[in-house]
Amino acid sequence: MTHHIPGPAGRLEALVDDPASLCTTGQPTPEQAAAAPREPRSVVVIAHPHPLYGGTMNTKAVFQAAKAFCRLGCAVVRFNFRGAGRSEGTFSDGPGEMGDYRAALEFAAARYPGAEIWSAGISFGSWVATTVGAEDARVTRLLAIAPPIDSYDFGPLARSPKPKFFIQGERDEICPTRALWQFYAHADEPKDIAVIDAADHLFEGRLAEMAEAIERFME
Repeated sequence: MTHHIPGPAGRLEALVDDPASLCTTGQPTPEQAAAAPREPRSVVVIAHPHPLYGGTMNTKAVFQAAKAFCRLGCAVVRFNFRGAGRSEGTFSDGPGEMGDYRAALEFAAARYPGAEIWSAGISFGSWVATTVGAEDARVTRLLAIAPPIDSYDFGPLARSPKPKFFIQGERDEICPTRALWQFYAHADEPKDIAVIDAADHLFEGRLAEMAEAIERFME
C-alpha cells in the first residue's frame, strides 16, 4: 500500500508490505490472510541503492529483500529517498537521506508500536540504514547488503554492539569482496556474513540466493 511520509525535505513516497500481502502473487487468499500474524514479528525499514544510478524502492533487489522479510512474518517499510520516484526534495549524498531514513523509522514505529525495528539497506542505502540504525535505540538488528565499504564511512556500524549481518556478491564490481572481509574482521561482535557465489553488485540472476541469506540470518 502506498503512503506518504512527512520528511525533512517534503513528502516521501513509501510502500508498506504486510506479511499476508507480499508473500503471495496478487491478493492473499482468506486462508493466507487468516494465517498471517495479527502483529508482525518485527518491522523492517529498507533503504534503496543510490538514486542517481537508478536506485528506488522498486529496485529488484529491494523488492526481493522485502519478500524475504515478509516470509519471516515481518512488516516492511520501503521508501524513496528525496528526489527519487515521487518523493520531494533533492539528493544530498548522505545527510539529507539520513534524515529521510529517520522519518521512515518514525513512521514505522508509529504504525507498529511495540514491534522490534530492524534496519536494512542495499548499496548506498546500506550505509544510510546502518548508520542511522546503529544510533537509534529502537533498532535491534542491522543488515548491510552490498555495502560500499570503500566509498562511505561505516564506522558506526563497525562499532555497534547490535547484531550485524552482511550479504555480498562474490563478483561485486563496485564493492570489492576483499574490502568487505577486511572491514568485517575488525567489526565488533555479534556479526555474520554471506558471500553469494558468482553474484554481482545487485545480485542479477542471484536474487533468490540473496533472499535465502536474509531468511537464514534473520530467522
